[in-house]
Amino acid sequence: MGQMEDSVATIEDANAEALRRLLAAEPVLAGARPAGEVIPGLEDHVMLHAGPPIGWERMCGPMKSAVMGAAVFEGWAAGPEEAEDMAAAGTIAFHPNHHFGAVGPMTGITTRSMAVLVVENRAFSNRAFCTLNEGMGNVMRFGGGDAEVRDRLAWMAATLAPALAAALADMGGLALKGVVARALTMGDEMHMRNVAGTSLFLREMLPALARTSDDPETLATLLEFIGANDQFFLNIVMAMAKAITDPAHGIEGSSVVTAMCRNGTDFGVRVSGTGDEWFTAPAAMVDGLFFPGFTMSDANPDIGDSCIVECVGLGGFAMAAAPAVAGFVGAGSAADAAAYTRDMGAITVGSSADWTLPALDFAGVPTGIDARQVLEAGVAPAINTAIVHQAPGKGMIGAGVSRAPLGCFEDAATALGIA
Repeated sequence: MGQMEDSVATIEDANAEALRRLLAAEPVLAGARPAGEVIPGLEDHVMLHAGPPIGWERMCGPMKSAVMGAAVFEGWAAGPEEAEDMAAAGTIAFHPNHHFGAVGPMTGITTRSMAVLVVENRAFSNRAFCTLNEGMGNVMRFGGGDAEVRDRLAWMAATLAPALAAALADMGGLALKGVVARALTMGDEMHMRNVAGTSLFLREMLPALARTSDDPETLATLLEFIGANDQFFLNIVMAMAKAITDPAHGIEGSSVVTAMCRNGTDFGVRVSGTGDEWFTAPAAMVDGLFFPGFTMSDANPDIGDSCIVECVGLGGFAMAAAPAVAGFVGAGSAADAAAYTRDMGAITVGSSADWTLPALDFAGVPTGIDARQVLEAGVAPAINTAIVHQAPGKGMIGAGVSRAPLGCFEDAATALGIA
């Protein structure tokens, strides 16, 4: 009995330290640069992807298509057929974004020439990265890779990213905690709804963009691009969440989850006290609502690194902030949205004083998923997410709420010696 009590005490102390690091973070959007210039180790013929490790042969259709498009974009292959041969032959080295301090939405493909956002956690001197949001429809994160997709990525790297970088340098970076706090009070939950966040981002950036731009037409084009994309802020939030969670990783004995992600085939979880080990289970189908003309038979299993935002108390954990999202993802009423947030409070080690929810009397968002509490409560983390078509490039066909597989947490608890 005494040994068990010592173990629990150690875990409680470790989890308290993990929560302290999560809440003490000072994330600042500091720049936008070509990935190869800022992500250490991202070399030629290295490609990062969403989710836990996976080889070419097990990748889903949208991810394989995005891989081929990215290889052509980088100039490694003349066309998709050559790119497919390269991938199958092992000429391209595949790694999870998370192994490089990065995250990516849906397919999550990241290569050297793509533009990435740079978020600094100035409380712990670490950085995290995420590609810029491409918009909707035929985009690489949904498996697109044709000339339209590649031209857009090139424009983002050559024009959009440098403009953002110049503006951010002019203003000394954009502190993100306050922007997220305001967006939560304006109806965003920061995963499936980022209308307020994107608007607030533009409001903060406009003066510096105007000061640093020397071409009114170029400025107008990039403002139109961001303004027409309600989810532009999502990728910023993803990089922010990665920058927040990384310092909480590697605490001996801690059962706090520091990463959740999926690659369209597998769901993966990392826990602070178990080092670099991934605990995986098959990626589930997303329970949600489909756009007209689509059904579950069209859908790909759950995919993307975006559930890193749930690890810091946003997305499905902050559903009470966004009753409009509850209907969009098929979660029910405003009361049901609040119930999701309350349920997530049963599997976290604390809450945030910075990010509060008016609908719950300004309670803080539940923060720090605890693998132990997930198993004790039998409540799997809720994740707000888009549903992507299983055919490459078809895009988003609905939205819903997915659940992290309990098997991942069972394996993590076993590894920690607390099962």
